[in-house]
Amino acid sequence: MMPPDSRHGAPLDESSRLVDVRALIRQASGSIVDDMHSTPTTTTTRATAPVPHRPSGSRIDAAIRRRSIAHVASVSPGGRPHVATVVYQFVDGALWCSTHRGSRKARNLEAAPHVAVDIPVRRLPVGPPSTIHFQSTATVLAPDDPAIVALAAAGRLPRITAHGELTLEGGCFVRIPLPARLRTHGLGMSLRRLLADPIGAAGIVERGR
Repeated sequence: MMPPDSRHGAPLDESSRLVDVRALIRQASGSIVDDMHSTPTTTTTRATAPVPHRPSGSRIDAAIRRRSIAHVASVSPGGRPHVATVVYQFVDGALWCSTHRGSRKARNLEAAPHVAVDIPVRRLPVGPPSTIHFQSTATVLAPDDPAIVALAAAGRLPRITAHGELTLEGGCFVRIPLPARLRTHGLGMSLRRLLADPIGAAGIVERGR
């Protein structure tokens, strides 16, 4: 027997789920789902490369501050790529995360500090998220580094210090500063436009503007 729909007490089959999802997309694509909204436009046959959108730098910073998950890509001394999902805190223009010095990402970053970072920004509960991505140079810091001690004492790193990270044997922290220019996909535009023209969804963000 199918489980009842908790809202109506009636069985919920797959067709009902599909209708619900389609209704959600139609409703959200015509409204402001978050602060990354702009006036919808219709798509046409593309004869040239799309012009990147220009989302507001302050709004993108705010979106990064509200999120806590990022994907960090690094490279080993032997040239092997590696990507890891991290929990971060956005403080003073940088992402801060914790790890272990024996982890692959920490070993990679100590040998080659260049990283690529992707932050997913979900605007609907289904489908792929929009993204913010950039390249930077990471710094691996010990738990007793003055910068870590000061930020932790001020209560500015709760996401990455609330589970014993400051006293973890072999633990360390990583600081990844945001560059002046970021790249985005699917932000600074309406959901309707994103769904209709994903190829034209790339954006460039000048931080501080």
